[in-house]
Amino acid sequence: MWDRHTAVRTLITIEMDIGCVEEPPVAQQRSVTLVDDLDGGKAAETVGFGLDGALYTIDLSKKNAAALRKALAEFVDHARRVRATNGSGRGRAGKRPVQRNGPAPAVVREWAAAQGITVSARGRVPAELVAQYESAHA
Repeated sequence: MWDRHTAVRTLITIEMDIGCVEEPPVAQQRSVTLVDDLDGGKAAETVGFGLDGALYTIDLSKKNAAALRKALAEFVDHARRVRATNGSGRGRAGKRPVQRNGPAPAVVREWAAAQGITVSARGRVPAELVAQYESAHA
């Protein structure tokens, strides 16, 4: 009995042996058979869609894919298309480098070390240390 909660993709591996016991098979043929997730028949395509922030894919026959598109058509016609994101919820615009004002952290760390002030080698330089650097170089 076909169960839609089990894997719907079947990977069939056919190995052709040339008859030599000592030699490994010389050729392999692999095929992927798509099974319609709704009715268990032969699927023609994988359809992707999203709802409530979740993305889905479903393998469907031509008939079922057309039915899905027809059912969603009115909603798609009135919807706004959005750009794909990188998974963090932010698009490319969110990846701009931070613009810094003031001295470079490496310069402040070097100055602090010369003054005998302990500062971590990584992370944010404390604002009070930056203020001390700036007042010393004013």
